[in-house]
Amino acid sequence: MSNDNPAFCAIYRWRLHPGTEQTFVEAWSRVTQLLRAERGSLGSRLHRGPDDLWYSYTQWPSAAARAEGLARESVDVEAWARMRACIAESLPEVILEPVADFLAPLRKGDA
Repeated sequence: MSNDNPAFCAIYRWRLHPGTEQTFVEAWSRVTQLLRAERGSLGSRLHRGPDDLWYSYTQWPSAAARAEGLARESVDVEAWARMRACIAESLPEVILEPVADFLAPLRKGDA
């Protein structure tokens, strides 16, 4: 990977209120799709862990691009509110430094 314009990657972790999982997935998906389409995000993946935590891995072209993309007004205020209402606990984000990347993109329907 080139260090000329390092990507920004992070992992987010949440514990959800029971019964809100589908609402969370729908709201998270809406926000993520808009951040990718309108703010320059390179996308994100959402995972459910065996520890009852939900994990999201996100990537942006750079830390500056992420800061700029998130500094503006929300892409969908209602979806953000629905997402936040589902979260019982939000753990600190984990910032990652990309070193090597061999992850293939998911095909539609693989998630």
